[in-house]
Amino acid sequence: MLCLASRLFSYDILYAEQYYRMAHRHLYMNPERAAENIYYLEKALRADFANPLNALARIRNPQEWERYRYLFRMHVALRIIENYLLMANSFDKQVAYFYNFPWKRENLRSLERAETWYRSALHYWDEAVRWSERAEETPTFHLEEIRFWIDQSQRIKSGELDYGRIIQRHLDRLERVRRDFEAMDRNTY
Repeated sequence: MLCLASRLFSYDILYAEQYYRMAHRHLYMNPERAAENIYYLEKALRADFANPLNALARIRNPQEWERYRYLFRMHVALRIIENYLLMANSFDKQVAYFYNFPWKRENLRSLERAETWYRSALHYWDEAVRWSERAEETPTFHLEEIRFWIDQSQRIKSGELDYGRIIQRHLDRLERVRRDFEAMDRNTY
């Protein structure tokens, strides 16, 4: 009887908007929460869209529907980037202090993980730019509920929002820190 009751209150998650709603913005973010968000957001990118009646914005015509879908995918890619950056930050060592020599190997492994997350974020930056360009090619409609997404797209187009440049700076700094750790020996400690 208990199994039957639990099935009554569950439903299948099928659409991109449903997966998007599963991702959260937490006051205190940790890698597990960021990984959970990435999971749901990646599912949102691969899922079909709900009927325009169930969209996150009021859709009145096919052109608005097209623009909405491009902006949605761009915005989700940007949210994935933010979560990958949070994960990378938890493994990134900003500075190779001389007193970290006893943990040199662990720090180098941590830098490898951070680099993996940064490179994953870079992949989604290319995707966000592609969707933003497609959204900018469609006729402009004022979709009030997703005004923030439209602003993000315009910031990408103007160059004001450039995660590619930000991530590359992180990777360059990470490489310098890696070289500092690799140069450490007992004499530097």
